[in-house]
Amino acid sequence: MTLSATHPLMDGRTADSPLITAYRGGTPSRRPVWFMRQAGRSLPEYRKLREGTGMLESCLLPEMASEITLQPVRRHDVDAGIFFSDIVIPLKLAGVDVDIVPGVGPVLGSPIRSAADVAALPELTEAALEPIRDAVRLTVDQLGTTPLIGFAGAPFTLAAYMVEGRPSRDHLGPRTMMHGDPQTWKALTDWAADASGLFLRAQLEAGASAGQLFDSWAGSLSLADYTNHVAPASGRALDHVRDLGAPLVHFGTGTSELLAAMRDVGVDVVGVDYRLPLDEANRRLGGTVPLQGNIDPALLSAPWEVLEAHVRDVLAAGAAAPGHVVNLGHGVPPETDPEVLTRVVELIHSVEP
Repeated sequence: MTLSATHPLMDGRTADSPLITAYRGGTPSRRPVWFMRQAGRSLPEYRKLREGTGMLESCLLPEMASEITLQPVRRHDVDAGIFFSDIVIPLKLAGVDVDIVPGVGPVLGSPIRSAADVAALPELTEAALEPIRDAVRLTVDQLGTTPLIGFAGAPFTLAAYMVEGRPSRDHLGPRTMMHGDPQTWKALTDWAADASGLFLRAQLEAGASAGQLFDSWAGSLSLADYTNHVAPASGRALDHVRDLGAPLVHFGTGTSELLAAMRDVGVDVVGVDYRLPLDEANRRLGGTVPLQGNIDPALLSAPWEVLEAHVRDVLAAGAAAPGHVVNLGHGVPPETDPEVLTRVVELIHSVEP
C-alpha cells in the first residue's frame, strides 16, 4: 500500500521541501532545522493554551493538539512541525491505566511484570486512533508546504515504563526481565511495537510526511542487549509503516555505541544526541545515512557568541554526512528563551547548504 494521491508527499506539497530532500540524501534549498519538544513548555502561547488541561487530555483534543503543533512553526520558521503527542498515548488509547503525573512523568496504575500481565493487555484498535488522525488532518491543512513529522515511542522505552510503572534512572526492571524471563519480555515488546506502529501509521496515513521513532532510554543498554532483545521489536514497529514510503528516522539518547544497530532496524535517517560529534557519528555509520542533530540543549542559555560558534561547529560536522537535518541533541529545555531558538533558526538558514 502507498499513501493516498492527496497526501502531502504525493501531491507535491512536501516532497521537495528542505526537510524531505535532506532526509532522502539530496541537497536542500536551505539547511533544514526543527527541534524536539519545540511545541511545548518554552512557549508562552503553549502554556496559556494548556492552562487547566492535563497532558494526555491535551494530546487527545484534536484542535488543541493541532494548534500546539503549529505554534513553533509560526514563531520560529522551522522546516517541520513535530506532531504534539506523547509516547504513552497508544497505551492510553488501548485502555491501559496510565497518566502523566506533573513533576514525575508517565505512571501506570498497575506495572506489567508477568506473562499473565502481558496477556491481559488490551489491543489498540483502529477506531481508537481517530482523534490522532483528526489532529493530523487539521495540522496538515494549515502547514501547506511545511512537512509534519509523525512520531512514536520505541518499544524498549514504552516497555521500560510499563515494567517499572513510572520513570526510572537505570531501568533495572526491564533489563532484568529481558534476561530472566525472555519470553515475557518478547511478548511485551511485541505488544508495544504493534501499538507504536499503529500509532505512527495513523499519523502518516492522515498526512504526516515523515516518521520518527524515539528510544528515550535505549542508552541504558549494552550493544548486545540492544541487538538481541530490543532491535527486533523496533524493527517490528517500523514494519507497520515501511510500505508507505515516507522517510523514517530513529533517535535515542545516550546511544553513541548503538548507532549502527539502530540504523540496521531499517531507517532512512539516524538521529544523534549531543554526546557525539556528527562527523564521528558519520564515520561510525560508514557514511551510509543522513544524520539529524545535534546542538547541545545546554548551550541555548549560553552567551550568543558561544552558542553561535557551537551551531557553526555542528553544521560543519554534519556536512560530512550524506544529508543533515539540524536539530538539538535532545529536547528543548522548558526555560529556553524562544527568541534564542528563532535566532538559531535564522543562523542555520543563513548558511549555504
